[in-house]
Amino acid sequence: MATYNTSEFRKGLKVQIDGDPYLMIQCDFVKPGKGQALYKCKLKNLIRNTVLDRTYKSGDSIEAADIEEIEAQFLYRQQDQFVFMCTESYEQYELTADQVDENWKYLKEGMVCSILLFNNRPITITPPNHVVLRVEYCEPGVRGNTATNVTKPVRVETGGEFQCPVFVEIGDLIRIDTRTGEYIERVKE
Repeated sequence: MATYNTSEFRKGLKVQIDGDPYLMIQCDFVKPGKGQALYKCKLKNLIRNTVLDRTYKSGDSIEAADIEEIEAQFLYRQQDQFVFMCTESYEQYELTADQVDENWKYLKEGMVCSILLFNNRPITITPPNHVVLRVEYCEPGVRGNTATNVTKPVRVETGGEFQCPVFVEIGDLIRIDTRTGEYIERVKE
């Protein structure tokens, strides 16, 4: 198995500790007056989303994680299972509701997402940065209520709810930023 030496440590590195995949989210180089140089690292567990603090001496090494990122098309949802198909190999992957997490709000059939695989098993998905969704239900905007930044809850075709300006109506297409869950704009058909 490949390993990373401390000289190769950097943010974004995918490593394996105790059989679990981790993402290096921070790595600080510390050179005390005496002794060896130290690398203080924050590592995020890609399965449980926990953060781990570790300190390594110069010359230490960590095992590289067998992680692959693939493009996959969302096919359908069946209770708590989400089914995706790889766009290259046509292999199907099933993810649980816990693995998909809050991203279910953005998933439309046929949408291409990015799936992270660890030892050929899916662990998380990342939808595109922006998605266009149709509004299925919202309260009508109150006439004359035009103060700045007035919002209302809006339910979209996927079942997710987002805060949108009061002028958004049922049937409108809206663009949502999947990284923040915020409304960006209305989209013309």
